[in-house]
Amino acid sequence: MSFPLDTAAPPGPARPPETPAAHRRRPVGRTLNRLDVRYTPYLFVLPFFVIFAIFGLYPIAYTFWIALTDRSPLNSTISFVGLDNFVELLTDDPQFWNAVLNTFGMFALSTVPQLLLALVLANALNRKLRAQTFFRMAIAMPIITSTAVVALIFSMIYAKEFGLVNWVLDTVGLDPIDWRANRFASWFAISTMVDWRWVGYNALIYLAAMQSISKDVYEAASLDGASRRRQFWSITIPQLRPTIIFTLIISTIGGLQLFTEPLMFTSGAGALSGGTEGQFQTITMYLLDVMNQRFRWGYAGAVALVLFFLIALMSTVNYLLARRISSDK
Repeated sequence: MSFPLDTAAPPGPARPPETPAAHRRRPVGRTLNRLDVRYTPYLFVLPFFVIFAIFGLYPIAYTFWIALTDRSPLNSTISFVGLDNFVELLTDDPQFWNAVLNTFGMFALSTVPQLLLALVLANALNRKLRAQTFFRMAIAMPIITSTAVVALIFSMIYAKEFGLVNWVLDTVGLDPIDWRANRFASWFAISTMVDWRWVGYNALIYLAAMQSISKDVYEAASLDGASRRRQFWSITIPQLRPTIIFTLIISTIGGLQLFTEPLMFTSGAGALSGGTEGQFQTITMYLLDVMNQRFRWGYAGAVALVLFFLIALMSTVNYLLARRISSDK
């Protein structure tokens, strides 16, 4: 006689009934986990926004307020003048517009050659060269060099009497140039200072972007018979468009805030005037002149805000032009 086998698992121990405290802990744990996922990222980024509010938003807001007043250390009281400072600046201040002309002139002379040279230099360093690491480190040397030292050396190079450039001009039969007295000559001299200092910096940025381009694309282009020049314009440049836009905007911000190079290009008590007739005075030099020499802090605030607007405007224009060019190709 046989009996059927019971295949069912034996019942386990009975689960104790949940207490009201367990019911309370489970929703509380879920709530804490939900709050952690939702709000913890904001806590991590909060220090940045706090520091930015203290050192960024507050100075901007204070500049807006002071630009609407006649604030000065010479006056014990502060009067609200509204937009009078901006009206005077834009309609009745030829020295400001002279500084704007100088700034944009040196910006154009320095930024365009700077980025073009950086592209060519980065493309050369992207190839297999002997002592490649040495050359890549060498182009970074001007970045760590003191701006004051750079300005001092270039001031000697462009000296009127015993400067190296005038000596070269004299050897080829050309008359010497007074680089500080002539507007365009001073623009050129200061622009070479800026280019020498920042070409290597931009070249390193371009080189890093070139390293991220797949080598398979270049190999395929070589098999199709494309020359190196054709590969540079058809592959490298399109792949570098975001990086070019970045360097263009950064160079625009730095170029319109140009200060140390023209300041160190001259010397003496009237250094902020940018030459005898303001031939290379920039907006930032004029801003400091208004604030420290004329003690018109409210007017200086208006100059700072106009400079801020010009930088934002030029950065936007450069960005839109670069995007338009990239979309057309």
